[in-house]
Amino acid sequence: MQEPQSQVQPQPVSQVQIDELQVNVYQNRKALGQAAGLDAATRIKSLLAEKAAVRIIFAAAPSQNEMLETLAQDEAIDWSRITVFHMDEYIGLSEEAPQRFGRFLTDRLFHLVNPGTVHLINSSNEAEDECRRYSALLEEAPIDVVCLGIGENGHIAFNDPPVADFADPLWIKRVELDDICLQQQVNDGCFDRIAEVPTHALTLTIPALMSGAHLFCSVPGVTKHQAVQRTLSGSISTECPSTILRRHPDCTMYLDLDSYGR
Repeated sequence: MQEPQSQVQPQPVSQVQIDELQVNVYQNRKALGQAAGLDAATRIKSLLAEKAAVRIIFAAAPSQNEMLETLAQDEAIDWSRITVFHMDEYIGLSEEAPQRFGRFLTDRLFHLVNPGTVHLINSSNEAEDECRRYSALLEEAPIDVVCLGIGENGHIAFNDPPVADFADPLWIKRVELDDICLQQQVNDGCFDRIAEVPTHALTLTIPALMSGAHLFCSVPGVTKHQAVQRTLSGSISTECPSTILRRHPDCTMYLDLDSYGR
């Protein structure tokens, strides 16, 4: 395993601040993921130096692969004092399905670093019961770090434009996925055909994600270019839910030249 001190922090080719949102643009996807992972690792270690325990929410998506790989390589993080959550899960997939988001994060991070506590969404439970259970776990203490991305329709978690609510009273809810979101799962290579993608999911709400003290948002690839431009340039609205990130007091968005487009 690579020693953390041997990892060199990539330098952005461009930086800009949009409202409260810090935007760092990197030459390519690998540099983006390394930068996000190293920055997240630095913040986690700083928090562990100040607190007995740290609570982190992770997104499960191919856009997070390089960030997760980098984070897993930092042997100086005391994962035994970290509680981890994930932000969404399909309804209707079998427990063994490789597309389940809990399995994605378990394979790419949790089994590698062994967090002290792992809270996975169990979408096989009745939806209302599972929402109550997971909400109670989330609300036990403040969320310190959120590692997220944005979707092709500007969603964060599965808060697609038709169901996104910046003032949602819930922390997790059942949602129906919109057509752009369904197609993205095929574009990402997670499913062969749109007909195979589950139509409903459980998702953390926007207030739940925005409650995190420190947000690290990794968004690589040309398929995200339009969503990125709407996020940075459009009005702050649920028509593009990721625009709300411009109001978070400590969110950094990591882009590559493909997703930034300039």
